[in-house]
Amino acid sequence: MGEVMTFSDYMLMIVGAILVNNILLARFLGQCPFLGVSRRMDTAAGMSMAVIFVITLAGAITWLVQTYLLEKFALEYLQTIAFILVIASLVQLVEIVMQKTAPALYRALGIYLPLITTNCAVLGVAIINIQEEHTFFQALIFAFASALGYSLALVLFASIRERLALAHVPKPFEGIAIGLVTAGLMAMAFSGFAGLV
Repeated sequence: MGEVMTFSDYMLMIVGAILVNNILLARFLGQCPFLGVSRRMDTAAGMSMAVIFVITLAGAITWLVQTYLLEKFALEYLQTIAFILVIASLVQLVEIVMQKTAPALYRALGIYLPLITTNCAVLGVAIINIQEEHTFFQALIFAFASALGYSLALVLFASIRERLALAHVPKPFEGIAIGLVTAGLMAMAFSGFAGLV
């Protein structure tokens, strides 16, 4: 996929990453923060912004590391370690900035903010970029679109869970059970976009 792409090819890539091959609901990567921070809309929105920043930058930086460091010096076997180091550094940067600029959001996200480091969606996007042989610009677009898809699913799920907190739910389905059922229904709904690209 390293060939020259037209505008319509980029639009298909964006729509595909957001709706059809949603990193969360179609590829099932990044479920822990998805279930953990989706109880309230404000924490879900804050986590979405952090994930968009981290996935987009990680997609770009890991592509550069792979192309100009690992491949150049035949160190491809260190890909996972190198990518995790890049992601961990970016998450540390996000944590520091968020702690200084939005301390309430930093406290609300709690343990889930450092968990972005181990969020397999971030690593998954970086590896997909390499496997599909994207150019730098394609990798950047794909990473940003995947992050938008993750954020869309997270915000939709949080809005549904806020409504469910006020609804009468049968006793066996209270708590995380209804959340998992809802996530499954959302994944089925997103699979309806499969014919778009």
